[in-house]
Amino acid sequence: MEILKVENLTKIYGKGNAKVVALDNVSFSVSKGEFIAIVGASGSGKSTLLHLIGGVDRPTSGKVFIDGTDIFNLDDDKLAIFRRRQVGLIYQFYNLIPILNVEENITLPLSLDNRKINQAKVQEMLDLLGLSNRKNHLPNELSGGQQQRTSIGRALITNPTIILADEPTGNLDSKASDEIVKLLQKSNKELKQTIIMITHNMEIAKYADRIIKLEDGKIV
Repeated sequence: MEILKVENLTKIYGKGNAKVVALDNVSFSVSKGEFIAIVGASGSGKSTLLHLIGGVDRPTSGKVFIDGTDIFNLDDDKLAIFRRRQVGLIYQFYNLIPILNVEENITLPLSLDNRKINQAKVQEMLDLLGLSNRKNHLPNELSGGQQQRTSIGRALITNPTIILADEPTGNLDSKASDEIVKLLQKSNKELKQTIIMITHNMEIAKYADRIIKLEDGKIV
C-alpha cells in the first residue's frame, strides 16, 4: 500500500542570478511499513525534500500525498493540524523542551492536541526506548543518546502515518548513533512504522530497506 507519493517536486529560492534550484522535479513513492534512507552530500537537497514532505515548507511546484491527502491543498491551519497528527519529526538537535521531563516531552504532541494520555501506552513507549528509569529527568540531565531517544518517543507517541528523521545520528558518537538507528529499525519492524531518514552516513543508511540518493536536487 502506497503511503507517500511525491510528484514532480521542485523548490527554487531566489531569482535571476541569485536563483538556486534546491529540488528539481523529484518523484518517488513509499509503501506502508518501509524504512527509506535519503542520502547525499551537503547541498544535495535532502533536507529541503524532507521539509517539503513534512509540510514544514511549501514547494515552488509539485505535489506530496500522505495516505491519499494532497497536503499542499490544505490551508496553513489545517496543514499544521495534519502535520501534528500524521507526521512524526525527529531532528538532529533533539528540540526538547528544557523545562519538561522525559515523559512530558514524549507526551507533548498529545497535550497540544488535547488528547487523552494513555499511561499504559506511555509506559510501553518508555520501555521500548529504555528510558523508564529516566522518565522524570530533564533534558539537561540526559546524555545525547537519551535525549534523541526521547525525541523519537515524542515522534512515535501519536502513531503517525510517517516518521521523518533529519540526520538523527548527526550529533552523536558512533556508539549512540548505532543505538539510535537500531531503535528506528526496531520501531519499523515491531510497530510497522513507516520511516524516512536523511543521513550523510552510508553505514547508517544501510539499515534501511531502500536508499534514495540525491545529487544537485535530483534523484540519481
